[in-house]
Amino acid sequence: MKVELLDIGEVELASDDGLVELAKRYGKGPKTVVAARINGHLVDLSTKVAQGDTVEFIHADTVQGRAVIRHSTAHVLAQAVVRLWPGTYYAIGPAIDDGFYYDFELPNEQHFEEKDLPLITSEMRKIIDENQSFSRRKYSFQGGKTLFADQPFKVEIIESVQGRGDTLEAASEEGVEDDAVSVYENSSGFVDLCRGPHVPSTSYLGSFALTRISGAYWRGDEKRPQLQRIYGTAWESKSALDAHIRMLEEAAKRDHRKLGIELDLFHFPPEIGSGLPVFHPKGALIRYLMEEYARKAHLRAGYEFAWTPHLAKSNLFSISGHLEWYKDGMFPPMELEGSTYYMKPMNCPMHILIYQSRSRSYRELPLRLFEFGTVYRYERSGALHGLARVRGLTQDDSHIFCAKDQLVPEVERLIRFVLALLGAFGLKDFEVEVATRPDKYIGSDEEWETATASLISALGNIGVEYKVAEGEGAFYAPKIDVHLTDAIGRRWQVSTLQVDLQEPQRFQLGYMSQDNSIDIPYMLHRALFGSVERFMAILIEHFEGALPTWLMPKQVVVLPVNEGANAYAHEVSKAVKKIGGRVSVEEAREPLGARIRRMKLEKVPFVVVVGDDDVVAGTVGVNRRGSNHPERDMPIELFLEELKVEIREPELEGFDYDD
Repeated sequence: MKVELLDIGEVELASDDGLVELAKRYGKGPKTVVAARINGHLVDLSTKVAQGDTVEFIHADTVQGRAVIRHSTAHVLAQAVVRLWPGTYYAIGPAIDDGFYYDFELPNEQHFEEKDLPLITSEMRKIIDENQSFSRRKYSFQGGKTLFADQPFKVEIIESVQGRGDTLEAASEEGVEDDAVSVYENSSGFVDLCRGPHVPSTSYLGSFALTRISGAYWRGDEKRPQLQRIYGTAWESKSALDAHIRMLEEAAKRDHRKLGIELDLFHFPPEIGSGLPVFHPKGALIRYLMEEYARKAHLRAGYEFAWTPHLAKSNLFSISGHLEWYKDGMFPPMELEGSTYYMKPMNCPMHILIYQSRSRSYRELPLRLFEFGTVYRYERSGALHGLARVRGLTQDDSHIFCAKDQLVPEVERLIRFVLALLGAFGLKDFEVEVATRPDKYIGSDEEWETATASLISALGNIGVEYKVAEGEGAFYAPKIDVHLTDAIGRRWQVSTLQVDLQEPQRFQLGYMSQDNSIDIPYMLHRALFGSVERFMAILIEHFEGALPTWLMPKQVVVLPVNEGANAYAHEVSKAVKKIGGRVSVEEAREPLGARIRRMKLEKVPFVVVVGDDDVVAGTVGVNRRGSNHPERDMPIELFLEELKVEIREPELEGFDYDD
């Protein structure tokens, strides 16, 4: 029997050989292949191959391979918990970025505590050492419900699909298909609802760690049972696990929620509500500086400003499709004077109304509208995460209306604008993805192909490399997503650009073309920060709170050594203010060393020390952030020249685009 092995070519197999034997012969080493694709379909290594099949190995050290390892480890976690707490209800346990989790309801109102994690870890290692095999079986809907009769969450997953004639995404992930139930059973008898694939046996696992416990509502619904979620991470080797643990430790030091409190930037008052931050003076100043720089960049690039209210009548969101497609993410309606109002989840419908307010000509296109617009999204409490996931967020939102022949050039402008803006904030390491049509979408295939081709063409024209994320587009448009890699290697999705062919039709937009006919404009949605709040969180964590000097609320602090130097310290402060620096004086009311340590904790870029000799000589001592070598006796004029460069915001030349 001959099969085509990707990257190797045609290979010969005995008729009774399978993928495990193929992996032994052609893999990178023992247990380095954890799954495979046969003719493009992801499968277990136990799957039979046939003459002429095309086989692709899924190696353990790849994104897909790690997902298989993590999902298999999540099953072992559930098995260990059921062993230790008989009668446990186990819900769902997917692989996630860099790890996995599993949700449980313990019997008799018991609850996990942090001290239970080592116990669970020990039980998981016993299961792994037992080398239990993973075997897939299929059942009818009724057979599946009988099998899981004592597991109500599994039964609910099965019933969510039964009789619908389609496949719900979440249920499909858990092993419920159009007409069958897929389960995996370990050789010890533990069974779980799952689509797979899994590693051949538990001996492929072992490089894992359980990280934390949290609460989680069943299906993310606050009206449903509250479960307990155990998080973990799993990798292909101990060295990879150790590197990740070191990264987690570094991430904990950089956590913007911790630094936000320590640096007095923001907090989340319980009196206001979850996911709704207040910004203290320092944090509000950082926001102002971010927003003002972005405003100037947009003006330079030919945008026009808009402003729209925070709520609107329901009919607007009916026309836009948000009530049909996005209602679960919107805050509940309000009844006012006989009309139903919603807090806006997005700015685009209101920008469309600005375009629609009068007749438009081709001479006005492209029309580029820009707004820092605050929107409101009902994020589930379990999904909230500091500034990175909030319920009230301010987007640097733009909507561009253009003619068909302007579409590709506008996308090119936008991509250049994105990269220039990210670079201005000190972010250089990025990846670009083109997200294509999902399974559920609106509009014709031809429209989707046109929109997707415009994105790919624009990226090609300006030489930006990209990956394709199949099926990851929004329901109404393909998109370009820009992902940043921060200082410790984490990926953040920030800027998004979408070509929308649907909203202009839903709102019946038009413009007078050169031949006096009415054409429908194309519409580009675009947010560069994503949201001001989330972008600030990324900056804080990337720079560990030590933001570029132009963004720091306090750029210089002057410390007189003694009271005799106080007057000179204030003279230095005035000189710094004169060149536009943000400066304060910390007079000698406590020891100098204590004041210096405090300023370092506040991440102040320049701590200037002045003493009696400096008063006479007109000099300063300069402690630069991040340096262990203070410079003494620096002439004040020389320091001010250096400071002018450091406090200057990035140049705006990168945002000049000639039409």
